[in-house]
Amino acid sequence: MRMTRRSLIAAAGAVAAFPALRSARADPGEVIVATTGGLMTNSLQTHFYKRFEAETGIRIRAVAIEIPDQWARAIAGERTGNVPFDVVTATPPDLIQQADILETLDCANMPGIVAHALPNSCGPKGLIRTVGGMVLTWSKKAFPNGGPQSWADFFDTAKFPGPRSLPDTGDREWWVPLAALIADGVPRDKLFPMDLDRAYKKLDAIKPQVAVWWKSGDNSMQVLRGGDAVMSMLYSSRAVPLTKSGDFDFTWNGSIRDTGNWAVLKGSPNMQNALKFLDFFVQNPTEHLPFSTEVSFDSNNKEASAQAPPEERRYRPSYPENYEKLIIADYAWIASERAKMRERWVSWLTR
Repeated sequence: MRMTRRSLIAAAGAVAAFPALRSARADPGEVIVATTGGLMTNSLQTHFYKRFEAETGIRIRAVAIEIPDQWARAIAGERTGNVPFDVVTATPPDLIQQADILETLDCANMPGIVAHALPNSCGPKGLIRTVGGMVLTWSKKAFPNGGPQSWADFFDTAKFPGPRSLPDTGDREWWVPLAALIADGVPRDKLFPMDLDRAYKKLDAIKPQVAVWWKSGDNSMQVLRGGDAVMSMLYSSRAVPLTKSGDFDFTWNGSIRDTGNWAVLKGSPNMQNALKFLDFFVQNPTEHLPFSTEVSFDSNNKEASAQAPPEERRYRPSYPENYEKLIIADYAWIASERAKMRERWVSWLTR
């Protein structure tokens, strides 16, 4: 149909009358991502957020927040209908405990995840973001002839004397009792359901030797660097840089697998953008490799590990020789017993 001069003027007037409508349709919007701050947020920004924005036009609004505070806000938002985030960070028990407020992912129909994600890393309620472990780390100055190689060694204060350090992070109260059961000789296939009476009996014996209960990853490193403890349970992301410094070492033996996950909140303000981001995240191994090196966690891309140089493989939990040593917890049981475990942990720690 041929446009007349009068119809062209009318059309131009309509566009001028509704500029907001035109810009809204052209603007792909944003996605609000909640995760811990510091190194993790900075590395995600460098390797994923900026590239996602450049390739899709979708802005990422990163919110630095600790996990307990994140869930408090998410739960409150679900009740009021004002959901504060699109993508949240979740531990494996979180994916079970908070399932009612999490969107169900259709993993099989997300092409990036199908093609590039690690096997079985996408589930109905979340996608693995990073993989690490809670590892036994020690000072080489304290043990120049060879340090502890198991949780049994950690509890052996005669063979390996000196003050210890353990975590009290407020969100994973099962780590330390689980290590105690491993140290007490419970086989890995019999660790769950956890015998908490047995675990705390073992912990009673080591408690006087625990000089510091660390609260954060930075704190855990400071404790060892400052000499306040000769060994500790650490995030592998903290143990690796300590080991590379030359003064410390660690073992994957009996390490408790620790995964950080992405999840999407139901009713989130930018649902489709959030799903696009998850599908985007697992792609491009050339970004995952430096990201993993920076944060000392493996990340979710199945091509990246093969590109790691041989000297780096001992630091990567997904490398086969390391992965087979990891303890994978029964997260369904942990989720069902978490409140009781937290209450017992606080009672034991403060008495």
